[in-house]
Amino acid sequence: MRQERTVQASIFDLFAEHEIGRELKAMSEWLDEHGDLLGLVARDLRRHGLRQTGREGLPAEAVLRCAALLKQHRQLSYQELAFHLEDSASFRAFARLPWGWNPKKSVLHKTISAIRAQTFEEINGVLLASARQEKLESGKVVRVDSTVTAALIHEPSDSSLLWDAVRVTVRLLQQAEALGSAIPWHDHRRAAKKRARAIEYIRCRPKRIKHYRELLKITRTTLSYLQQASEQLPLTAGPAGELWQAQLRHYRPLGGRRRLCQPRKSERSDMAFHKKRGLSIEDMVSSRWVYRKLRNFRAGIEAGISCLKRAYGLGRCTWRGLDHFKAYVWSSVVAYNLALFARLRPT
Repeated sequence: MRQERTVQASIFDLFAEHEIGRELKAMSEWLDEHGDLLGLVARDLRRHGLRQTGREGLPAEAVLRCAALLKQHRQLSYQELAFHLEDSASFRAFARLPWGWNPKKSVLHKTISAIRAQTFEEINGVLLASARQEKLESGKVVRVDSTVTAALIHEPSDSSLLWDAVRVTVRLLQQAEALGSAIPWHDHRRAAKKRARAIEYIRCRPKRIKHYRELLKITRTTLSYLQQASEQLPLTAGPAGELWQAQLRHYRPLGGRRRLCQPRKSERSDMAFHKKRGLSIEDMVSSRWVYRKLRNFRAGIEAGISCLKRAYGLGRCTWRGLDHFKAYVWSSVVAYNLALFARLRPT
């Protein structure tokens, strides 16, 4: 059984007079004004069809305050968050924990990770609307930029993807041979891996292009073996043959995508990069005056990206899976926007 908010607040919930304490108090007041957000969090915590009976869990209010704000705002691990919730009076007052509750790191991890990215996005939308209503941000001028957040996945370079295509294709050919395919084919995994490693470590561009074209040729040849095997595989292979055909339909399009060795030229439009990256100003914009205007305008977003990466954990996502990656990024954005809203809001 889980409640949306702590029913009985403690009279000992006091915030420190420190700058961080005052900031947490301002953030807490905004959350109190928008109590309808707790229903979104409670929906995520109950979406697995759990029964409404049994031991009481952390209230949805405490989960939201611990997740988007304390953990991301102060950049704490689950173990550190569990310690500060037990040790710090300001943290306990902000989290609205029931009296005598000291959640462990496993409980915090299970509940915080249950909040979906869509929920954080809806909370952020309410926050932006509140900032516009209180005239802290008009929204008439918007600076847009993109950045990269590292994740716990392999960096997919094109050469490594081609090598993976050859490796998986050879595995399918071995399975087809066991099922009765009799086509002649050769194992090119060693040659493909050699060229993929050469592309990764050689810095001379002409040599890399040469190895890349050879890798493309090896991949096409291996895929042609797979096409012949699919045509000659006996129809009497049974369920194993149907499973092999399903794997073929999944993997063959991934390895047969069209790739270009030379970039295509496109029509020039005004754009500005702070780092030239080999492009002259004339290649980017029509005049130096336009370049200075776009460069100075774009620089306004760099401070926000830098703060998100340094202070709110957006430099590297430590949660696994695509859904959790999206939730992690949105939780950092919500924590940043709410902290900025609390600083700009008059007291």
